[in-house]
Amino acid sequence: MPDVFCHPQALVESDEIGDGTRVWAFAHVMKGARVGRDCNIGDHAFIESGAVVGDRVTIKNQVQIWDKVVIGDDVFVGPGVVFTNDLVPRVKFRRGPGEWLPTVVSGGASIGANATIVCGTEIGRNAFIGAGSVVTTDVANHALVVGNPARWVGWVCECGLRLDGELTCRCGRTYEFDGSGLTST
Repeated sequence: MPDVFCHPQALVESDEIGDGTRVWAFAHVMKGARVGRDCNIGDHAFIESGAVVGDRVTIKNQVQIWDKVVIGDDVFVGPGVVFTNDLVPRVKFRRGPGEWLPTVVSGGASIGANATIVCGTEIGRNAFIGAGSVVTTDVANHALVVGNPARWVGWVCECGLRLDGELTCRCGRTYEFDGSGLTST
């Protein structure tokens, strides 16, 4: 991996890491995990075999990304975020990967610090998950959700600012409703 920076104290077992990606101390990227180009993986992050991370993704410290989690391009994953992949975890009645539920984080989404993303959910394009939220259901494109369980409280622009009642942002972008949340006009 000539164009990948791996801190000497990182454990990088995967050979599927894109150019320009940086993996910092004590992070662990397992064999079989795929990480795109120009990503930044913080200290103590864990990316399991079978996880897929897109291009230009920021994964802050202590994030846990398990098998069956797919993260799109240009996503921000805040410190301490946890994904799950087994909806009914039991040691005595273990389920294999064929029974785990996938989770998809679409491009441009932001997930705040210490959020938990329960498996089987999809986070829409440019959605914003508030810090400490517990996502148990799908999140629409450009939706702002907060709380436990996470609930819709508004809409956000591609730039991250909250939209006004007319679905207009201070940056000049405007939006309209479509079948999966908002789309730019």
